[in-house]
Amino acid sequence: EKGTPFHELGLDNPALSDDTLIDAMIAHPILINRPIVVTPLGVKLCRPSEVVLDILPTPQKGAFAKEDGEKIVDEAGKRIV
Repeated sequence: EKGTPFHELGLDNPALSDDTLIDAMIAHPILINRPIVVTPLGVKLCRPSEVVLDILPTPQKGAFAKEDGEKIVDEAGKRIV
């Protein structure tokens, strides 16, 4: 919401359809604060960031920590959470 036209566009209205929300995100990419990741296993809006691990075509091979330092994958590539 912060730094975006979220409220100006009325996107906090729970009656809005998914199609309307997607159209708004296409018109205003700043509304998407996590990347949309495409792999052979699927497409996801990766929020929280660790959901990207679910669609990687090969397993994570090393440590992975979130932006705040929370460890998600250990040094051996084993998922912690």
